Amino acid sequence: MADAAAAPPQYVLIIACADRPGIVHAVASFLLERGGNIVDSQQFGDRLENRFFMRVHFELPAASATDHPVDALREEFAPVAIDLAMAWKLIAVDAPFRTLLLVSRFGHCLNDLLFRWSTGALNIEVPAIVSNHRDFEPLARSYGIDFHHVPVTAKTKGAAEARLLELVDELDVHLVVLARYMQVLSDDCCRALVGRAINIHHSFLPGFKGARPYHQAHARGVKQIGATAHYVTADLDEGPIIEQDVTRVSHDLGPDQLVRAGRDVECQVLARAVGWHSESRVLLNGSRTVVFR
Repeated sequence: MADAAAAPPQYVLIIACADRPGIVHAVASFLLERGGNIVDSQQFGDRLENRFFMRVHFELPAASATDHPVDALREEFAPVAIDLAMAWKLIAVDAPFRTLLLVSRFGHCLNDLLFRWSTGALNIEVPAIVSNHRDFEPLARSYGIDFHHVPVTAKTKGAAEARLLELVDELDVHLVVLARYMQVLSDDCCRALVGRAINIHHSFLPGFKGARPYHQAHARGVKQIGATAHYVTADLDEGPIIEQDVTRVSHDLGPDQLVRAGRDVECQVLARAVGWHSESRVLLNGSRTVVFR
């Protein structure tokens, strides 16, 4: 127990700024002055856009934890960030992302995320689940999570989105995950959640739009199926991509078997995207992302 109590506090610093000499030196000097030790560091220079991205996982001596709590570290780093015109974030490694899960009537992604969360595989807290149906209220209750039924119709869509954004504020939510939430968010709602809402869809888009995409794919005799996790934007299913994956399928699989295979890929892709986001490994780069795996 004594060793655990003396464990050095760990933090993650992520930065994005115009590429120029001295950025790495400035960050390293800041950490050195405070006795910091770099556990892991990744960086990427986008030469096309002249942008620089960096993620640094570091620790401080245990004795300095009271002298350098995370709020104090932010204040101390602010002048460095201002000097180099950085967009940045500094958080404690073990600070979980408060994550609001949205679902409609397909529960495979929701069930998968809840299981991973309950086993400690995801660095998230789940204060609530929101759905436009009541199908998964018992599942939410089984995990001890508040369930909010927010019906959506053409007439109530505006009020439903307003309630969703109220919950984001009330619950101090850092991340919203559309775990097969089958409602199109308005432009205003997307703007309110920019960079902190993740959606999952089958990678047949835009080839197989609308209802029953796996049945459409079966009719076309596809040989692989997949899924894409991306940030939500006003452009439907065209937000910055975080993760994608595919699996090969055979001619002897029926439509229902394709659905099952597709759902497996969707679960895996969404879980990786949520995991990377909650570990501050995903940085927006215009219409693309930088993912430090």
